[in-house]
Amino acid sequence: MSMPAVSIVIPCYNGHAFLAQAVESALRQDLESKEVIVVDDGSTALETAEALARLPEGVAVIRQENRGVAAARNRGFEAARGRYVLPLDCDDWIEPDYARRAFELIAGREDAFVYSWLAAFGEYEAVLRKRWDPFAQLIVNRLAYCMLIPKALWRRVGGYNETMRLGCEDWDFNIRLGLEEAEGLCLPEPLFHYRVSAGGVLRSTTHRHYGAIWREIQKKYPDAYRAPDLLHRMRARPDERERHGTWVLLVFYGVHRLLPDALFSLFFRTAVSLRNHRRVKRARGRPSHGR
Repeated sequence: MSMPAVSIVIPCYNGHAFLAQAVESALRQDLESKEVIVVDDGSTALETAEALARLPEGVAVIRQENRGVAAARNRGFEAARGRYVLPLDCDDWIEPDYARRAFELIAGREDAFVYSWLAAFGEYEAVLRKRWDPFAQLIVNRLAYCMLIPKALWRRVGGYNETMRLGCEDWDFNIRLGLEEAEGLCLPEPLFHYRVSAGGVLRSTTHRHYGAIWREIQKKYPDAYRAPDLLHRMRARPDERERHGTWVLLVFYGVHRLLPDALFSLFFRTAVSLRNHRRVKRARGRPSHGR
């Protein structure tokens, strides 16, 4: 079998409700040289087993005991035959030209990755204009997980951290991309569609432990969070608009250093709730008041 240009890896844990849509969007990619891999992360629901059995011919299914999304993505990367890998969760979907345009943009490089803007849907609808910024990435996760990543670069940064079962494994991974000085290449269109759900892991689990998760990240990369390194990365920000928001990020970082993890997590959830409330109001065509 010839080696595909791109492997699309879809982790699945009891994700039967939307799995068909995710797989269909992967199969509809207008890049001819591709493969689609679904990693069943120890699903227990009968409906998921039935959904996996109904997948079209040619979709590879890998089964493992339940080890979390990071381990499932790593398993998919390991099995991928493509030089580039595009991870896609089973409740999200991508536009038909994402893989091809990302593949054309990266043009054989292994020191870069490709991302697009994000179209949120579900509880609210919004287009989020993503931007790669290694400094800001240390403070907040600026990029979605759905990026075209050279398999060699994934291996070089050590893959996804499988101990992060509470979430933010993509944030941790993206920080390491920045520390490796990988270049982020942007497709400035919403080619990735991300489902927003109150019952999802991000809202139900990750946000409740956000303070502790970030504390562990800072312990893992102490040099990156030292004042000289932060200042160096801050001064390297090329865009004046980004520099304007630097102090907001630094205050956010300072608040985390001062507050207990549980209290910071509450502060973070409140900030996210207010931000999402503004997005809902904008989506309904009403003006959003305040900052």
